[in-house]
Amino acid sequence: YLNKGPINAMRSIADALKDGPVAIYDVEDDPRIQYPAEAVREGIASILSVPIMARGNPIGAIRIYTEKHWEFTLQDVSFVQAVAQIAGMAIEMSRLYKGLKSSIEILKAGRDPRKVGAKRWTPHEGVPVSAGRMRRPTAESA
Repeated sequence: YLNKGPINAMRSIADALKDGPVAIYDVEDDPRIQYPAEAVREGIASILSVPIMARGNPIGAIRIYTEKHWEFTLQDVSFVQAVAQIAGMAIEMSRLYKGLKSSIEILKAGRDPRKVGAKRWTPHEGVPVSAGRMRRPTAESA
């Protein structure tokens, strides 16, 4: 099934994930499956696909494949949604940690973040440079 061919995003299950989980009882008889013959040949009968969300956007999916036709219950879907939610949070936390680590490196080096070419979003982007500068205590604040 891994070597089935190119995926057409317009016909893929991923397109339907924008609205939430997708349960497919019979891969042979569902128009959202691009390669039904290959799925059957691989022994796949049913699929449950649940989006992994981060910041309100789908960033991936968890798919459950069954060898026998399976009517996914609300409990099945809820469990996989919980796992997908935890995965999304872990990915987001990893991204935030990477951004925080980058911010710390910039502060340690005393470099101007505008001169450091960040290639991806980090938490310090959009924060005015003056927001990170230390202020000298005044007699009034002491």
